[in-house]
Amino acid sequence: MKRLWLLFAQTVTVLVAALFVVGTLQPQWLGRQTAVVPVFEAPSGTPVATVEGSANFRTAARTASPAVVSINTSKAPANNPQSADPWFRFFFGDQAPSQQQSGLGSGVIVSPAGYVLTNNHVIEEADEIEVILNDGRKSVAQVIGTDPETDLAILKINLTDLPVITLGNSDALEIGDQVLAIGNPFGVGQTVTSGIVSALGRTQLGINTFENFIQTDAAINPGNSGGALVDVSGQLMGINTAIYSRSGGSMGIGFAIPTSTARSVMEAIVKDGQVTRGWIGVEPQDLSPELAENFGMQPGTGVIISGVLQNGPAAQAGIRPGDVITAVAGRPVNNVAQLLSAVANLSPGTPASLDVVRREGKTKIEVTPGRRNLPRQQATPR
Repeated sequence: MKRLWLLFAQTVTVLVAALFVVGTLQPQWLGRQTAVVPVFEAPSGTPVATVEGSANFRTAARTASPAVVSINTSKAPANNPQSADPWFRFFFGDQAPSQQQSGLGSGVIVSPAGYVLTNNHVIEEADEIEVILNDGRKSVAQVIGTDPETDLAILKINLTDLPVITLGNSDALEIGDQVLAIGNPFGVGQTVTSGIVSALGRTQLGINTFENFIQTDAAINPGNSGGALVDVSGQLMGINTAIYSRSGGSMGIGFAIPTSTARSVMEAIVKDGQVTRGWIGVEPQDLSPELAENFGMQPGTGVIISGVLQNGPAAQAGIRPGDVITAVAGRPVNNVAQLLSAVANLSPGTPASLDVVRREGKTKIEVTPGRRNLPRQQATPR
């Protein structure tokens, strides 16, 4: 009996050890999905925290501020290729050297592996990027990748014991929720401002190709770009990106990219080096009240197709001008921005169903999307 028990214990030990090795080195064999970027994440379904009094503001600032960094960029001056030509110097004299261009912005440490989220326009065309932590440490940053269509960039720094922000559930935000904006406005140093969520799902602002902004009245100024928008628990809700201003300073209308968007872009860039988006080859326009009445629909309940690219995925599937698309892969689309975003989220080569309204009635059409071409400025790796 003792011998059988010893044999059983040894067998269990070997099986547990094998399971641990497989789970660590080849988790896909067990059907488990591992995150590309290790992050700290709030539990799924966690509601956005609310605040009563100033104590929670203090706690949120203390929790999130260490993970918000300042970013200094520099670009070498462009040399005139003719400046060494003796004849050019004879006629125009010695040209004064151009001044080195510098910029500043903010960023957020989102992973203990050293990944930093910021805006693409903060580091665009920079030759050197320096990240300065709130504790005074500095590090030269490596550009892992950029996504100009959402104005996001992923940097990496090589430092230990990094303060890391917790990623919150930005989809749970509601208008009126209180938020803090943390960044380095005008280079004066880290600054925390408070406000509320003024609006959600802002689109058609002409800032990015793909827009789904959180609007806030928390003061955001030049230098805040790439900084954190957090809730009163200090969890990251968005990346501060732009302001509406006639003076160059805050006028109470600021925009942030939701954490849900930022995380998906980061995962794609770290995994594949770029963001792969779907494309079907249509020219859409919003459904006007007159057209909606013609189709017996309510305005803002679909997108009408005014043009279809010949031999494109939509044309091959049977989409034609005059069709009204009301949903993409089960996701309702009420305007052009929503259609663009829904199509971009499709996987190229994987069929998806479109809900279409025609004069003769409603139908479903299966489309196999192609791959959206990268913008020219993104096609050249840094």
